[in-house]
Amino acid sequence: MMEVMRACGVFLLYAVTAIFAENAVFGRAMGVSRLVKLVDDSTVDTLTFGGLMCLIQLISAPLAYLVNGWIQPYSWRSAVRPLAFLLCSTVAFFIVLALVLFLLKDKARQILAVLPMATFNTAVLGMMLITTTQSFTLLQTMGFALGSGIGYLAAVLVVTEGDRKLKNGMVPASFRGLPITLIYIGILALAIYGFTGHRISIG
Repeated sequence: MMEVMRACGVFLLYAVTAIFAENAVFGRAMGVSRLVKLVDDSTVDTLTFGGLMCLIQLISAPLAYLVNGWIQPYSWRSAVRPLAFLLCSTVAFFIVLALVLFLLKDKARQILAVLPMATFNTAVLGMMLITTTQSFTLLQTMGFALGSGIGYLAAVLVVTEGDRKLKNGMVPASFRGLPITLIYIGILALAIYGFTGHRISIG
């Protein structure tokens, strides 16, 4: 019983770390271009995107863990690792595609329009890179994968709300749109950076 509780604690710890301290957008600047596109695109359902991304990460993370363990002894592992991660994402894409076509036929068109964006982006690839280069266990990898997906969704929601409030006359015309959105993301990233215990050195 204690082992199960300890495993659940590790899983939750790494998930919470990925959501907040190691947030893909604010902590690592991964997937920012995709996030900006999502904020401006009213046709994409944010929750659908976030759910698909979590599912893709939960499927691709253990695949990346296994592949990384297989190539670890070889000297050329660094050269092929990005291609291997892309292959893991592709496998996850087809697994989710099959699930959607089999289980959600009535919503398939709406989901399939978002699935490529949720699969092939730097947030997913970055998650695999972080978990393998930092030698996470499989349990830590799964927790981090789930947290990364939820953290990315949280970042999209926060930036979407900020973008809505920044659309007012007080923002100078030259800063409206993408510039003010990037400034807003930068300020949030600095806040997260400070939250994790880093301090700006003076002098």
